[in-house]
Amino acid sequence: MTVTIPVGVSPTGVAVSPDGSRVYVTNQGDGIGPSTVSVIDTKTNTVTANVRVGVLPTFVAVTSDSSKVYVTNQSSGTVSVINATTNTVIATIPVGPPPSTDPNGVVVTPDGSKVFVAIPALDSVSVIDTATNTVSMIAVVAEPIGVAVTPDGSKVYVSNFGSNTVSVIDTTNNTVITTIPARNGPVGVAMH
Repeated sequence: MTVTIPVGVSPTGVAVSPDGSRVYVTNQGDGIGPSTVSVIDTKTNTVTANVRVGVLPTFVAVTSDSSKVYVTNQSSGTVSVINATTNTVIATIPVGPPPSTDPNGVVVTPDGSKVFVAIPALDSVSVIDTATNTVSMIAVVAEPIGVAVTPDGSKVYVSNFGSNTVSVIDTTNNTVITTIPARNGPVGVAMH
């Protein structure tokens, strides 16, 4: 059976909670509607909440315990943190110096201690320490877009659109340990 679920204007990013109970959809709004994240209950296939976030929400990631949702806001240069129980924004974290840093891909380590955010405008990856919401930066090659973390949380892979490479980050010390050549303009990256 095919089901169509109405969400906000210009839906872009999608993430499923690890427990499978919810789907999160970023809605950019495009000046027509608000910038929101729609929360879909997978049992009923209905939107149970629309959470207002920063401007132009694009990518979204959920913690392994399904308690928090991290949303990159491209035009705000921020990451919104949503409490998944209350469906409210509990923090808004700037992920680079102004003006807009254009955050893209986002991934949470399996233990929930770090969030990695691709920042193409700065040729870097921002690392959020989730205990303090402080941010550090890791330089990569050029225009990182996508990020993925290994199941054990030891490495993050970053697709660098501008340099046709993939950077590999060691998450214990937040350093790039190698760069792998890729085909033209890599964007998405996933872990199996």
